[in-house]
Amino acid sequence: MIDISVWWAIYPLMGLFAGFFAGLLGIGGGMILVSLMVFAFNAQGFPAERVMHLALGSSLATIIFTSLKSMQSHHRHGAVRWDIVKRSAAGLVLGTLAGSALAEALRSKALAVLFTAFVVYSAVNMMLDLKPKPNRQLPGTLGMQVAAAAVGIASALVGAGGGFLAVPLMSMCNVPMRQCVATSAAFGLPIAISGTIGFLVGGWNKDHLPALSVGYLYLPAVIGIVVGTFVTVPLGARVAHTIPVSRLKKVFAVILSIMAVKMTLSLM
Repeated sequence: MIDISVWWAIYPLMGLFAGFFAGLLGIGGGMILVSLMVFAFNAQGFPAERVMHLALGSSLATIIFTSLKSMQSHHRHGAVRWDIVKRSAAGLVLGTLAGSALAEALRSKALAVLFTAFVVYSAVNMMLDLKPKPNRQLPGTLGMQVAAAAVGIASALVGAGGGFLAVPLMSMCNVPMRQCVATSAAFGLPIAISGTIGFLVGGWNKDHLPALSVGYLYLPAVIGIVVGTFVTVPLGARVAHTIPVSRLKKVFAVILSIMAVKMTLSLM
């Protein structure tokens, strides 16, 4: 088993990797981080029945900081659609709280299967890069709230910031891709805050949790990853506004799918 002092160095490296893609694609970095943290927590010998919940809760906690940094970077480029954010915020919060409660009721293996399914769905969307009908527009306020709630539920179940659903959904409604990425980064904040609260409360006073945990938040991972993401999120956001990202998205989708499948097999 690797000593805890070594993990204090490894977790920032994980944050450096995830932070770049968070800024580049507006995905919060959660789906990368959950997979990496499952590997890390298994290597540290954490109880198998707690590994997935700890990875989800810790991932959402890091996204609070990642989304703030990413949102600020995209806002400076004038790309965040705040009108969409305002119409979606309530649905995002309620959906994420509901998803956190559902996650607490599920076993780690079931959560791993759900996580992989969502990752593969997201990867297929990235690889196919389907084009929407030219006349399709965003739904009204009620439709936006329902869609946002669905994004929130899914985000809590996979420990992500919602970009894996929000970006393709907005793109399907003819929102320009750079605005999709930037607005998705803003979505990550209400999702991450409410999801973190949900996993904090859900894991409070649970047994078989490792030292330095608060609820389902493992603090060494949260702190180390946040340090790393703060370095690379602005870089990813700058790159998103200077180069076409379609090819990189496809490569990223393949890597993400492989990681998710390997993670699920390791928990079976």
